[in-house]
Amino acid sequence: MSDQPILEVRDYSKTFVLHEQGKTLPSSSHVNLNVYPGRLTALIGPTGAGKSTVLKGIYRTYLPSGGQLLYRTANGGRVDLATADEHQILALRQRDIGFVTQFLHTLPRQSTEDVVAMPLFQRGVERGTARAQARDILQRLNLPERLWGVSPATFSGGERQRVNLARGLLAKPRLLLLDEPTASLDPKTTDRVVELIAELKQGGTGLLAIFHSPTLVERLADAVVELAPPPGTEHFFEGTTP
Repeated sequence: MSDQPILEVRDYSKTFVLHEQGKTLPSSSHVNLNVYPGRLTALIGPTGAGKSTVLKGIYRTYLPSGGQLLYRTANGGRVDLATADEHQILALRQRDIGFVTQFLHTLPRQSTEDVVAMPLFQRGVERGTARAQARDILQRLNLPERLWGVSPATFSGGERQRVNLARGLLAKPRLLLLDEPTASLDPKTTDRVVELIAELKQGGTGLLAIFHSPTLVERLADAVVELAPPPGTEHFFEGTTP
């Protein structure tokens, strides 16, 4: 695998403004890490350390307050995700950067197999081929076949998490962000996820993942970065709206 990082996070910070309280509250500060092709970097630390905020900054769900997020493109160029325009970010999300969150957002009445196959549809893969690949990964993640043709809107938390994972893993992006990907899964399905992540690493995908399970960190991580809560954030939760 390449010794050049696919992502360099340099002195990243994110501050939230709590307008109703008239306060400014730091979530992440002075974060530095590298992600390499074919390797997984694990983010660990207590609640409030800003782990999810870092991932959302890289994906540009949140606009970073400071620092650089240097992404190396397939042609060897570099894009600072902290300052790239929205068109660049959307293009990178479609072809290069994936994000598996703890929550699944889908269109109403869209079948599960189409939800999973959507990244392939967007790349122009023939629909029959894309759906076949979606069904294969859903099977590997132990989602019952009777659910493949219906919307995941009414699924349980664990079922929805499998759909979310299936979509993110099937896309095989160059950089994949994972936020507690196995939080709602049983041990057997977690083992399947570990296998699929290992396959992605072998294929050259670089991964940045949040895990609370030390066992999963030990099984999957090639590097570990520990974050500590910034001073004064004892009562701050990572999901606060910026």
